[in-house]
Amino acid sequence: MEGILNYFESIDPILGALYASLFTWVLTAAGAALVFFFRGMNRALLDGMLGFTGGVMVAASFWSLLAPGIEMSPGEGFVKVIPAAVGFALGALFIYGLDKVLPHLHINFKDSEKEGVKTPWHRTTLLVLAIALHNIPEGLAVGVLFGGVAAGMPEATIGGAVALALGIGIQNFPEGLAVSMPLRREGVSKFKSWWYGQLSAIVEPISAVIGAVAVTFFTPLLPYALAFAAGAMIFVVVEEVIPETQRDKFTDIAVLGFIGGFIVMMTLDVGLG
Repeated sequence: MEGILNYFESIDPILGALYASLFTWVLTAAGAALVFFFRGMNRALLDGMLGFTGGVMVAASFWSLLAPGIEMSPGEGFVKVIPAAVGFALGALFIYGLDKVLPHLHINFKDSEKEGVKTPWHRTTLLVLAIALHNIPEGLAVGVLFGGVAAGMPEATIGGAVALALGIGIQNFPEGLAVSMPLRREGVSKFKSWWYGQLSAIVEPISAVIGAVAVTFFTPLLPYALAFAAGAMIFVVVEEVIPETQRDKFTDIAVLGFIGGFIVMMTLDVGLG
């Protein structure tokens, strides 16, 4: 691990954001590739993995984004928390807007429960877009943190940025499978199921680079940007991930998965950050 941190410290942080987000995409593709080896997936396992995803995202929102954002904000008392509060609200509203406009369909939901503008697009495309919506704030979070390193902010560390990328990458592995396996179950070929599964995370490198570049050029925005990414992720967890885990009888497994994901992300961030 020390070698990895040394490597990221030796390269341009924006390039680091690209590499880190490509890593999260690769793990999504690896998870989706399990469709080549298994015919189906147990619903309890799926709910547990989705719960794990939610736990990682919530822990990352605080330990990797909100806490350092508040710490680097100027002022004292209520003034110090204003950037975090404003950024958090804007991030949630941003995903709220995308959720209302972007056509998508959550895993385990019926065709009648499509969200966004009406479209004749196939169910496969809508499932991929639903997961892509998850991944936009994740990519932004990685990029913004690496951008903070580029800006020379002491509260933004390479260790913290790498920890965030590792946590998101770990939860992306089951997320890739959660896309590819339902598609395979609906009769889509193995290759196409894998292809669509990995495609859901291609937005992460794009949003990561955008986030890193934006923060590098507008350093004062960093506390707002960190909170923005946190607000976006929390909105996704509460509006999408948690409801997806509560539609069957395995809610307890989903909650335990959430706790496990939270512990993993918290441990990574404290241990490496």
